[in-house]
Amino acid sequence: MDNKKKRSPLKSPLLIFLVISVAATVLLNVIMLSMQTSRGQEISYSNFLKMLNEEKIDEVILSREQLTIYEKFDGEIEFKSNDAAALMSILGIDTDSVLENARKSSRNVYYTGYIADSRLLEMLDEKGVQYSTPIQRNNPILDFFLTWILPLGIIYLLFFLLTRSMSKKMGGGGIMGIGQSSAKMYNVENATGITFADVAGQEEAKESLREIVDYLHNPSKYQAIGAKQPKGALLVGPPGTGKTLLAKAVAGEAKVPFFSLSGSEFVEMFVGVGASRVRDLFKQANAKAPCIIFIDEIDAIGKSRDNQISSNDEREQTLNQLLSEMDGFDSSKGLVILAATNRPEVLDKALLRPGRFDRRIIVEKPDLKGREDILKVHIKNVKTDTDINLHEMALATSGAAGADLANMVNEAALRAVRCNRKTVTQEDLMEAVEIIIAGKEKKDRILSEKEKRIVAFHEVGHAIATAVQKHTQPVHKITIVPRTMGSLGYTMQVPEEEEHYLMTKDEIVDQITVFLAGRATEELVFNVKTTGAANDIEHATELARSMITQYGMSDKFGMAGLESIQNKYLDGRSVSNCSEETKTDIDKEIVGLLKNCYEKATDILKKNRGALDEISEFLINKETITGDQFMEIFSRVKEEKNDD
Repeated sequence: MDNKKKRSPLKSPLLIFLVISVAATVLLNVIMLSMQTSRGQEISYSNFLKMLNEEKIDEVILSREQLTIYEKFDGEIEFKSNDAAALMSILGIDTDSVLENARKSSRNVYYTGYIADSRLLEMLDEKGVQYSTPIQRNNPILDFFLTWILPLGIIYLLFFLLTRSMSKKMGGGGIMGIGQSSAKMYNVENATGITFADVAGQEEAKESLREIVDYLHNPSKYQAIGAKQPKGALLVGPPGTGKTLLAKAVAGEAKVPFFSLSGSEFVEMFVGVGASRVRDLFKQANAKAPCIIFIDEIDAIGKSRDNQISSNDEREQTLNQLLSEMDGFDSSKGLVILAATNRPEVLDKALLRPGRFDRRIIVEKPDLKGREDILKVHIKNVKTDTDINLHEMALATSGAAGADLANMVNEAALRAVRCNRKTVTQEDLMEAVEIIIAGKEKKDRILSEKEKRIVAFHEVGHAIATAVQKHTQPVHKITIVPRTMGSLGYTMQVPEEEEHYLMTKDEIVDQITVFLAGRATEELVFNVKTTGAANDIEHATELARSMITQYGMSDKFGMAGLESIQNKYLDGRSVSNCSEETKTDIDKEIVGLLKNCYEKATDILKKNRGALDEISEFLINKETITGDQFMEIFSRVKEEKNDD
């Protein structure tokens, strides 16, 4: 016996199209007939006879169904100017016929039902009324085709094309499938092709997810001790750290069906569509269990519900349905929900409670070892020299996410091709780092000799402030070659060892001093202030503000938290938590701190003026110098000064 469900004929799209097309055709014919019969004003037959006796009728059209009556037009119609009549005569147009047609079109029209009156024609002749009967050469088959078949076909075609177009926009569901889920499903045969071996630098996150995979493979091991499978796991972290990649790796390791979609795919302009799609998604997932559902950018539907006027009813209904479905499914079937976001602070509290998303897995930017491991993963399919040093590249990319590192490796390979090499060298890798950070070299931007000197002294000023102070990272490279991201030159610093995660007050003050050393050099050497220090001032002010408002390093405010961070994983925007009077005092303290650091930078440069001049001249000639060359000249000048 066939247990498959038979499709109801009423649910057939072709039949639905046909029914709608027939209904539209009938409606169209009714409208056309109404327009034809409603031409003019209806009067009674007795009124028609009265108008006939009073000689108010000019013409009558007799037909089987009705009499169409044209009232006499008593007004005068003439040309507004003789020039128009003269022009028509020149063009050969009969002016009398034009006036006659205008008179006929100005007549009032009436109609009345046809009555078999044998005296009607005699009366019309007696009153001098023109009358006629339209000649009808009707072909019933042609009339039926033009009236019914042709409109039916046109309406059916238009409706079919419209629904087909909407189907593509709605992921294949069309109008009849507007509430269907558009999740992309990867099954065992059509796998994601990604495993945990393809994910590096996120060992803690992988460890948490491996347990979920193991539960899907061996549920009895956990059920024997009374443990329940986590219903859901929320992947949280900055953009580009590999949240989506981790979710696909879970599916690849678990070897179960994997439904992947974005949170924005639930939301449509029609209220209720998102909730319907959530129901359909969980219905499909339950049929395929054990399986994994992955919702990327869940903040699109999971934002906190509020009573604000601007709240979105469709999004809130979708969220309510998602909460209901997460409560309703049986976790013992092996249905796991993964979601990713970089804005966890905006998510609804009901979504984050235990029993829905039981785990929050932080996917941070990788550390030094993590970056090196990520580079190894991305470079394994790239032909490289045998002497490349990924550790050096990892040191130079502090703060880079996995996506940034993948982009750098690709840029290095592209550069090798541009240079007609068969393999990627260490130079390609380090240049790729600079391309991502500062942009490509602008070979068409030629600085004047004066500007070139200012930029060179500015960058060497940064480098000397770095070399003299204790709590700074060593100089790796100095260049005055303009870059596409707007910099006319830059000083690159690379730590000698593993980066640290805590900064002392002395380290922050020294870093602010390095930022301000460029402007101090401009004033010391050239007695000018240029716009080239804008970015340095911005970073210095940001660090000084953080010291005072967030890190509790202020002598005046002590350990008061005067600002907090919002959107930690995105722009890291700070929000003030203090009064306007306190903000004024904060600004004064920031200005005072920057002033002290600027004076400190100026003092350092005055004491090392000889090294500043010599290294700057060397940089002007070479345009780019390495950190080793810089330290060699700096140390030599310093020794010569001590000998003197």
